[in-house]
Amino acid sequence: MTGVAAGRPDEAPQAGAADKAPPVPRVRIFLVIALSLMMMSIDSTIVATALHELQHGLDTSINWAGWTLTAYSLGFVAAVPIAGKLSERYGRRRVFIGSVFVFTLASLLCGLANDIYLLIALRVLQAAGGAGFTPSATGIIVDHFGSARDRAVSLFGSIFPVGAMIGPIFGGLFVTYWSWRGVFLVNVPLGLVILFFAWRLIPHDRRGRQGGGRLDLGGMALLSACVLAGMLGVNYLGERGVAPTSALVWLPLLVAVVAGWAFVRHLRRVEQPFIEPRLLFGRDFGVVNLVNVIFGGIPVGVVVLAPLYAINRYGVDALSAGTLLIAQGIASVGMSVLAVLVLRRSGYRLPIGVGGVVTALGLALMALPPQAGLSPYAWLATAAFIAGSGMGMVNPASRNAGLQLAPEHSSSLAAIRSMFMSTGTIVSVSLATAVIAPAADPGRAQAWVFAAVALLLVCALGLVRRVPEHKGAW
Repeated sequence: MTGVAAGRPDEAPQAGAADKAPPVPRVRIFLVIALSLMMMSIDSTIVATALHELQHGLDTSINWAGWTLTAYSLGFVAAVPIAGKLSERYGRRRVFIGSVFVFTLASLLCGLANDIYLLIALRVLQAAGGAGFTPSATGIIVDHFGSARDRAVSLFGSIFPVGAMIGPIFGGLFVTYWSWRGVFLVNVPLGLVILFFAWRLIPHDRRGRQGGGRLDLGGMALLSACVLAGMLGVNYLGERGVAPTSALVWLPLLVAVVAGWAFVRHLRRVEQPFIEPRLLFGRDFGVVNLVNVIFGGIPVGVVVLAPLYAINRYGVDALSAGTLLIAQGIASVGMSVLAVLVLRRSGYRLPIGVGGVVTALGLALMALPPQAGLSPYAWLATAAFIAGSGMGMVNPASRNAGLQLAPEHSSSLAAIRSMFMSTGTIVSVSLATAVIAPAADPGRAQAWVFAAVALLLVCALGLVRRVPEHKGAW
């Protein structure tokens, strides 16, 4: 590793200290980080399998039970950029360990909750803890992995699909042989193991508080209001029986627009903003963020609905329909790893462009009826595998494209990427369900959703030429 890392004052040790510092156990640190990300990704899908049991266990409605998922998504999207800023200000190790502690404690309390409203509030707290994992973990990798950091952060993309795949399996086992509480309590021993090894293995932060002064609480509040209100409005748009003209939809969206305008205005006026404006919409950064929404978050959202499509259009049984996500996940993980191996030679534009085309092809095939004598399940599994392959190609390049522009802001950039990815996913799911819910033929309506997103990806390929190119390590 040359150039970038060597010239950064925040990474350069004091003279003579490098010889005395013990070597960093990179493999073991990565395993600790990977386990934490796995825990978080499992939690994003495991709860869905327990909604029915949770509803009856807490004597509530399915709508309120569903809010345990919504509250987590909203809390995560709102908290993740705050976690990124705190990681840069107070140190990645501190925020990582603190996030694991909060997530583990909230998981324990969720498993003990006897009231749906308390459980929803605790899910927000759990999301706040989980939101700190990716920003702080990315910062730890950038700080301590030297020339291997581009490959290490690229491998993050292969962890999330694995967790998302095994989450429903674990959830089904807990609900069948134990209780809905198990989907939360399983995080407690995992969290304690992560805390123990993180405390022992992750080097202490090389710097103390950054920048001095007070935190930009006003900016944090405005961004949180914008994200929460926007996601709430979009979420209600996907609710069955809620019209697009309902106040439940347009009022939160109006609040989001006003808060977003106030946030941008605030960033340009305050001396030490919560997020540097250039990281959001500056040259190069803006296009990378847009690519993460269109080629990252939106395809994830529509592919998640593939099992529903298989059931509604072709009458595939629920168990078989669920395995479509396994086909997509396996392809995404495998192609992600291959993309990591060639990323230094390929640069960023080629895998993003090719991956976008392959993802569009998979979604287009999903929209079409089965061909070549294949059964509906075999056709959909093939289409899901192709779409997953494309998504796996895109992930490492889109993750590194922003980080290499400003490694010193790695935590904030990782947080911003997570925020835009999650926003794209939530918006696509909500809009898709809003289209499907009132349709006389839900399966055919969802086919048009797949076709529309495939067309969006093709039309957005022009953005790839504006992605900042880079080859080699950074």
